[in-house]
Amino acid sequence: MKAHDGLYIDGAWRPAASTDEIEVVNPADERVIARVPAGGAADVDSAVRAARAALPAWAATPPAERAARLTALRDALAARKDEIAETVTAELGSPLAFSQAVHAAVPLAVAGSYAELAATHSFEEKVGNSTVLHEPIGVVGAITPWNYPLHQIVAKVAPALAAGCTVVLKPAEDTPLTARLFAEAVHEAGVPAGVFNLVTGLGPVAGQALAEHPGVDLVSFTGSTAVGRRIGAVAGGAVKKVALELGGKSANVILPSADLAKAVNVGVANVMSNSGQTCSAWTRMLVHRDRYEEAVELAAAAAAKYGDRIGPVVSAGQRARVRGYIEKGVAEGARLVAGGPDSPREKGYFVAPTVLADVTPEMTVAQEEIFGPVLTVLPYEDEEDALRIANGTVYGLAGAVWAADEAEAVAFARRMDTGQVDINGGRFNPLAPFGGYKQSGVGRELGAHGLTEYLQTKSLQF
Repeated sequence: MKAHDGLYIDGAWRPAASTDEIEVVNPADERVIARVPAGGAADVDSAVRAARAALPAWAATPPAERAARLTALRDALAARKDEIAETVTAELGSPLAFSQAVHAAVPLAVAGSYAELAATHSFEEKVGNSTVLHEPIGVVGAITPWNYPLHQIVAKVAPALAAGCTVVLKPAEDTPLTARLFAEAVHEAGVPAGVFNLVTGLGPVAGQALAEHPGVDLVSFTGSTAVGRRIGAVAGGAVKKVALELGGKSANVILPSADLAKAVNVGVANVMSNSGQTCSAWTRMLVHRDRYEEAVELAAAAAAKYGDRIGPVVSAGQRARVRGYIEKGVAEGARLVAGGPDSPREKGYFVAPTVLADVTPEMTVAQEEIFGPVLTVLPYEDEEDALRIANGTVYGLAGAVWAADEAEAVAFARRMDTGQVDINGGRFNPLAPFGGYKQSGVGRELGAHGLTEYLQTKSLQF
């Protein structure tokens, strides 16, 4: 077990105001592997004050210089990619190969994209007799989740720094070690003191203090819709901008003309990725009734192959939550065709890859985010019925459509109430805007749209 002293504030590691600590547990074997400071309101205040003091100089820094610091940050993260992958595996439980290919690699692409955007984005434009300035919004309070610990940090901090903002980061208490590696990379990259600050701590303490702090101009939060509502209420009281990336219950719509085997296999892989702990996972598979039983058999067979290929969920509490949803699904009439609530291993927070068939749209497992390796399969009668089911939740984060004719899939996707749709297994694009409709959030991350979240507009008339 390793102890990590201090919080990164104003360019240096310094002791927290209290001696309280957070234990970091390896979810694969339930061992305590580290302890980090549990920062509180006093630490958040120190970090926000440092960020405010650093703001004028960083906002005035030429975009080309900000781009150079982001390039250096990207390189510092690349030099740590093996350590990052090993750390994510230790504190999240992700298999090492997935940590290397996704958790360590994707943030490098995102950081590099913002280094380029900082250098090329137009922060001024002419509109008639006006010069319109796009200026940094100020101090950003970034609150990130545990499921993609480095990606979510980079997706918030990199565009904020590119825009000229300063940042206070409160990472998830389950995965704080990756955030500390990020802070080390920021320091090595030569980012000026106070521009980036890290406070580890509990959400109801440090997270709430950050969201409420009057010195914070924007709160960027990724996590549950319930917590997002509370943050939105706090920010609204202070007329403070928020960017919220929240829950999802994404539909994977397989139209009758699609290659069923491919669509089902890719769909199952999507849900099992990261042990099902992905907000944009296609957790509802919609199949025409004529091919429904075939799809269920394919899904059950595909899920069975993941039994020893996925890691645990992040915590004992998350395991209990996922098991509870599986049990509730069966109690409400779903048919268990793969997996189930029983733990597949004696040690670790593992959940068996699970497929629930005969799910109806009103069932709890078809409406609420489970956040585990659980796929629900729903039949539909015709295309209009499929659209009704796909749009029939409070969420609208992502989705997928499969059809032999790409134009047919696109036409259906255009009618889906969701922020991102993959057509016939389209690849993830780190430059495309990511975010949701309805209760899946407010605002967008990634690419140029992610940069503009951290800018405010001023017009000069001549």
